[in-house]
Amino acid sequence: MAALAPTSLSKHPLSSESPTIFGSSVQIGEIQPTQFRFWTSFRSNTGVRLKASAEPPALTRGDKQESIVEMESGCDFFDKMKHRFLRFKSHKYLENSEHYQALSKAQAPKFMVIACADSRVCPSNILGFEPGETFTVRNVANLVPTFESGPSETNAALEFAVNTLEVENILIVGHSCCGGIRALMSMQDEADSSSFIRSWVIVGKNAKLSTKATASNLDFDRQCTHCEKESINNSLLNLLTYPWIEERVKKGVLSLHGGYYDFVDCTFEKWTLDYKGSIKDGKNRVVVKDRSFWC
Repeated sequence: MAALAPTSLSKHPLSSESPTIFGSSVQIGEIQPTQFRFWTSFRSNTGVRLKASAEPPALTRGDKQESIVEMESGCDFFDKMKHRFLRFKSHKYLENSEHYQALSKAQAPKFMVIACADSRVCPSNILGFEPGETFTVRNVANLVPTFESGPSETNAALEFAVNTLEVENILIVGHSCCGGIRALMSMQDEADSSSFIRSWVIVGKNAKLSTKATASNLDFDRQCTHCEKESINNSLLNLLTYPWIEERVKKGVLSLHGGYYDFVDCTFEKWTLDYKGSIKDGKNRVVVKDRSFWC
């Protein structure tokens, strides 16, 4: 993912090896100081060429031997995407055509999943959801803003999933090594209007404060791990600030769940919000039930 200030969204450190995109290495030639040129080809011999000079044009000597680096990105990864799509069409779509024809007319998922945008955390992949089974929204750090926070793509998705699709479960999936949570924990100021990331992750402020209060004896990495789980619970409470969500939870027709995927050890922890326990005595606090650990 793109780099964050002051941290990145859990991006692996740069390597001297050739970068890999969808399993294919992009070969990079020897870089020399005068000029470089690269082209991109999309299914034709006619490419888009871009030239740039390391020196201003007026300072580039005509008698100097042109040295170039050529990097062909082409459509290798789109070819892989094409073959994956055709495999899907052949082995899933056509073999289950009645199911997909039914989905073309309407959807009736029982689950809504709120997950992180991190490329390593694909809920359909790790939890095996099939098309039509879950309505999914992904954002940085799988956060849910409060009802009072105003419009966002997350609460627009919530409104549609709960009021129109009438899902029966909302599952918030957090994960290990979350760069969004790390950015939240690293923030010195509450907000920075010049940063979209800072303005967004501040939604998890209460999780950060709770972590600092209860896990201050831990090192920073372990504090971040603590906050990754705490932010899920904070978002579960935030869901209850939406009147139409709380109403359905109160009636017992909607359940709220938390999940934590540790992709370092490939384990999954799941729990359910105990609504009555969480609002007891008018004090919103997270009380959970039906906790399970999958490994």
